Amino acid sequence: MPLFSIIIAVYNDWTALKACLYSLHQQKDETDFEIIIVDDGSDETAPEEVRQWLRRLPLSIERQNHRGISAARNRGIQTSKGSLLLFVDADSRLQINCLAALKSALATSPQQNYFQLRLIGDPARLVGGTEHLRLTTLQNQLLQPAGFIRYLNTAGFAIRRSSVPIDGDLFDPAAVRAEDTLLLANLMQRGELPFFVPDAIIQHEVPSSLLKCLRKDMRSAFLEGATYAVIASRGIKIRMNQRERWNMLSSMWSTSKTSSTAMLTCFALILRQSLGRTTSLVYQLLYSRPISQRANPASLNGTQ
Repeated sequence: MPLFSIIIAVYNDWTALKACLYSLHQQKDETDFEIIIVDDGSDETAPEEVRQWLRRLPLSIERQNHRGISAARNRGIQTSKGSLLLFVDADSRLQINCLAALKSALATSPQQNYFQLRLIGDPARLVGGTEHLRLTTLQNQLLQPAGFIRYLNTAGFAIRRSSVPIDGDLFDPAAVRAEDTLLLANLMQRGELPFFVPDAIIQHEVPSSLLKCLRKDMRSAFLEGATYAVIASRGIKIRMNQRERWNMLSSMWSTSKTSSTAMLTCFALILRQSLGRTTSLVYQLLYSRPISQRANPASLNGTQ
């Protein structure tokens, strides 16, 4: 039985996935893992560039009809055998010794069941720099003194199998977006938070074009609206309050003063955040029913 089961839900993300698999291949000090790719009804099956990794990694590919990212991750859970489940995205890039650092955290924190890995962007590029600034500021702002974090992102999130529901349905299939935030809300209702592992680092890739990135941000914010409506109906505080938003903005601005390039990155991130927040508010104006009272959004938009 492997220690890690690395679960990757894929929907037409084959190009991005190749770099993700390569980063797993680079985890030279940690071989005790399996990789489960769940193809959520992509337009085409896995190409040869991906299938070739079947000969080089402990990899399996499961294919299902398009049911959404939550259902795909649940399918991966049901197929997995490891004692720790690690969820990453096709556009995640595990940094060197990421799994070794996570393994060390498991050994030193046996009482913890949930782990959020540290996420970064690629500061060498403008759009990657905005993601790096966003993730770094978020994680700094939401990190608690005891090492827990009020943040959960399945670009790099791990859970002990003992804490997964018996049926494997960890994620709500009705949530087409922000399913990880809904999981965080469920944990917070039980008085729990993920434990932050700063040395286990994953780079999250975003579209290299600012325009494409803005379009993705807006689309994601709109699809997340239904999930946030459910969370709000439970009275759970997930979003930052105004003071926290101001502290985050102040931190971003202080960081950006180091150079003109950093200031440009900060302005681009503010644009990303503003458009995403505006889209979320538009959703609230257009819709009021929670996702449990509507058709599955995945069947409406046909994408994850």
